[in-house]
Amino acid sequence: MKYFFLTEGWKVGRVWAAEGLWQTTAWRRQPEIQRIDVSLEEKNEVLWLHRVEDTIVMVEVMPILPPSKNGSGQKIGQVVLKRLMSAEQVIDRLASAETRCLLQNIQSVVN
Repeated sequence: MKYFFLTEGWKVGRVWAAEGLWQTTAWRRQPEIQRIDVSLEEKNEVLWLHRVEDTIVMVEVMPILPPSKNGSGQKIGQVVLKRLMSAEQVIDRLASAETRCLLQNIQSVVN
């Protein structure tokens, strides 16, 4: 499995496997992406941990609300995550001094 943190208020867009852009018709299923009930609070932002299957190599993420055109608020339209994390990297990130880990449901993590 691979992992990434996603800021609250953002969603997953397109997904890439090693063969290219994920094609639901070719794979006959949606990619496995699951939000885990573990989050970090950093610089007044909540970042939720997500787990993806090993086949996935890149994930596009974007704000749920589109960027405003009047210059205020969210300015980023989308981001492509090219370096997904291993379980060891997630543990290191959760243990870092500048973050605060928030665990919502222990059973969803240990099962």
